[in-house]
Amino acid sequence: MAGIGPFARPEASVPEGQIPGLRGAPPRTPVRPSGARPGLKIWPQVAGRLLTRQIWIELYGLPGYGQTLKGRPWGLKPSAFAATPRDFRPVEAAGLGKSVLQGRFTLTGISLDVPAPQDPWDRPSPSRGFAEALHRFDWLPPLMLEGEAGAREALRLTLAWGRVFHRWAPFAWDPDRMARRLLNLAPALRRMGSGASEEERGQLAVLVARQARQLLRPPAPAAGAATRAAAIVAIGCALAGPSGTRLRQRGLKRLSRALDRSLRPDGTLMSRSPEAALELLFDLLTVKDGLTQLSEAVPDPVEAAIARLAGTVRSLTLPDGRLPGVHGGGPSTPARISAALAAAGLDPTADDPADNGGPIGGLARMRSPLLSLMIDVEAPPKGAWSEAACAQPLALEIVCGRDRLITGCGWTPRAFERQGLRLTPGHSTLTLSETSLGEPLGGWQADLLGPRLMAHPYSVSHETRQGDGALWLEAQHDGWSPLFGLAHQRRLYLDQRLDELRAEERLFPADNAPSPPPVIAAPYAVRFQLEPGVQASLARDRRSILLRGHSGRGWWFRTDGPDVAIEPSVHSVDGLTRRALQIVVRGSARTDAETRIRWKLNPAGASGDPVIE
Repeated sequence: MAGIGPFARPEASVPEGQIPGLRGAPPRTPVRPSGARPGLKIWPQVAGRLLTRQIWIELYGLPGYGQTLKGRPWGLKPSAFAATPRDFRPVEAAGLGKSVLQGRFTLTGISLDVPAPQDPWDRPSPSRGFAEALHRFDWLPPLMLEGEAGAREALRLTLAWGRVFHRWAPFAWDPDRMARRLLNLAPALRRMGSGASEEERGQLAVLVARQARQLLRPPAPAAGAATRAAAIVAIGCALAGPSGTRLRQRGLKRLSRALDRSLRPDGTLMSRSPEAALELLFDLLTVKDGLTQLSEAVPDPVEAAIARLAGTVRSLTLPDGRLPGVHGGGPSTPARISAALAAAGLDPTADDPADNGGPIGGLARMRSPLLSLMIDVEAPPKGAWSEAACAQPLALEIVCGRDRLITGCGWTPRAFERQGLRLTPGHSTLTLSETSLGEPLGGWQADLLGPRLMAHPYSVSHETRQGDGALWLEAQHDGWSPLFGLAHQRRLYLDQRLDELRAEERLFPADNAPSPPPVIAAPYAVRFQLEPGVQASLARDRRSILLRGHSGRGWWFRTDGPDVAIEPSVHSVDGLTRRALQIVVRGSARTDAETRIRWKLNPAGASGDPVIE
């Protein structure tokens, strides 16, 4: 669609046949060159990962490798289940369970008909996203809501998976995918086993124990270590006998170390994704519940992590009950956030004591009675933690009342084929010459290291003030300096009495700018991505736009930019692409002088409002 910049013309990036049961090749959105290419520093990592991965593929693929997953004492197979660690996530796709009983799997918006007694494991999947959700067992929680029939079908499908993938396979036994599968299975094992024969119950117990033991072995990315350890502990709680005890003990040791490496001092994840923090909170709550059922003490590092993560989630929740969608994290839903906070012992409706405080996870917050906003004031994460990071400095999200009006394109790893939404134009910030400040690693390098964000190092600074019923925030970054010699500053002034936001985008020669400038003039575009469903109407003055969210309340967006337009955009929701709109303010900036673009947002209904065409 027009106006989307580099979000077009998908290409194939994953060879067909690489994923078992995957039909066709998923497309990849190409990115415009930004100069952020893999440097010499990454090649040792690529070479090392290539070598070690091939070694482990050869080792794990040996015919007798499965015998090493029996555990100790050797030959003692688990055959019974103990606790039922709860998953506190609300099941929001309740209708999916009934569909699975009828032989239809609907995952990531795509359906596959597999009537019983057939199963989906020995046939192609329609997309990579579908295959990942299928092997993560995302269909299991809603299926378990269907009573005894659901439990019997869950048992049949799980044992069928075990027959097809009883030997290690790169896709089905991927560590992160396997961890999520086990976390979905742990709460269901006792119910699945209660209606099974003794032989089936033993097969089920052995199947999950083998996978949990495999999670204890390399290789595995550092970014998902805490989730994998939580999965080991959850299965250890669900299995009875020495097998469960040993898995719990080993899993808890790993979990304490992983939490120490994964959490920042402010309680957010190293990936800076609010939604990922919420998911880890749910996983730790499952671990805590399983240990409590067994009357075992919850380790202090786990209790502390739950408290820190819950406080972070509450602090980052906006008035619409959702999280900001930054760095690969979707906004989640109010029901999920309320469930997590309630399970952690926090009142979801209580005021946040840290409101209008310092940044949390690199997100600065400003709030008035009707306006709430968050702005990204930190550089994106690096290395293994950047697999879902986005090159969108000073990204802005604004909630007016309970309507989220200004947001980003909503990219998450569930939208694997839409990597272009991670580029700078994919959020509400400024771009120069339609160039991105970074781009995801692609091709065979991404297959080895993951789709890490490759970006030139740049610094982000900010300053906040408050007083006399107003809040000020000034944030700037020098990411454009190597390319254009410019720095970008975003100034925000929130009048808490009038619920009015006044802002200024400022481009000026950076301190570290090359001399002379690479170019004399650079076209800019300040984008304001709108939430799907938000209505936007351009006024006769061609400078004002009336915005209406789901509540119907109007808000005026005004700017003195030279060219203002409402253009089509896209928004990713749970991996599905929806149509949306964006406000784009365009102009040209000299690289040897200062350029200012002012805009403001205030409630509609006052006298002197512009006239809509």
